[in-house]
Amino acid sequence: MSKIAIIGSGSWGVALATHLAKLGNQIKIWSFDEEEKRLINEERKCKFLPGLIVDEKITCSNELGEVIQGTECILHVTPSKFTRETFKQYKQYVENRPVIICSKGFEKESLKTLDEVILDELPTAKVGVLSGPSHAEEVSVSLPTVLVVASQHDDVLKMIQDTFMCDEMRIYTSKDIKGVELGGALKNIIAFCAGVAAGIGLGDNSFAALITRGLSELARLGVELGGELETFYGLSGLGDLIVTCLSEHSRNRKAGKLIGQGKNLEEAKKEVGMVIESIDNIEVAYELCKIHHIDMPIVETVYQVIYENLKPEEAVKKLMTRGKKSE
Repeated sequence: MSKIAIIGSGSWGVALATHLAKLGNQIKIWSFDEEEKRLINEERKCKFLPGLIVDEKITCSNELGEVIQGTECILHVTPSKFTRETFKQYKQYVENRPVIICSKGFEKESLKTLDEVILDELPTAKVGVLSGPSHAEEVSVSLPTVLVVASQHDDVLKMIQDTFMCDEMRIYTSKDIKGVELGGALKNIIAFCAGVAAGIGLGDNSFAALITRGLSELARLGVELGGELETFYGLSGLGDLIVTCLSEHSRNRKAGKLIGQGKNLEEAKKEVGMVIESIDNIEVAYELCKIHHIDMPIVETVYQVIYENLKPEEAVKKLMTRGKKSE
């Protein structure tokens, strides 16, 4: 049995807590919200996972020190844009505990990946990244799921495998932190595009092309930023790309679908009701492809749809009528 701190009480944080509690671990969740704490502790509910009965081995607190002290590992599961601010508040408690990043995204202002943000604030932190095709709705009810954990520290890789693995969850290991993290962040953009395609009524041929060419784009940028090419064809790249592009569980896909159906960005955000990582990720990827001179036509075109009022139907035409090239 392990004692584990989870920083973030959204659907993914609670799903991970549920999985780990079923394996006999004691879980402490941090939430910034008093009502979420009350809901978990008193009613044993999570507002993001209707129908879930929160395990008795899970407790929630609004105090970061109370959550972290006495635990062996920290899972960081806040939205990307709150990573630095939240980590600053608890880095004094980290000591030698591994910090496993379970969020997927960038810091928009600095264009940095989340491992870079953590190491900016605490260069001695033992950082890992957990990613792969994993909807919270399915993990919380123990449907088989396969993930990858990346770290430069062998003891961190072993700890996560030993702690998470069971009949319903398989964990692979990797030393390619950058590739695993970038795959998880960049695929949200293509998932948003898949939603737009669904919203304007495109078919299976279009989805297959989008996933294939989208993977090429995210791999090109990912390798430029330090990831290994094969990582993008694994669980955190292709695997996560497939599940996020094709599933109705995906909030990124849902947001794109609403845009395709004619909603504006604020209306889409309001209807989804949770953080949509792809919105910020599109801006970051657009800036990065310009800085590094990487050809990313899908990213550039979806950026124009969101921020330059390009109509989705015109975006499709623009992509389909690009100059002739070899694959």
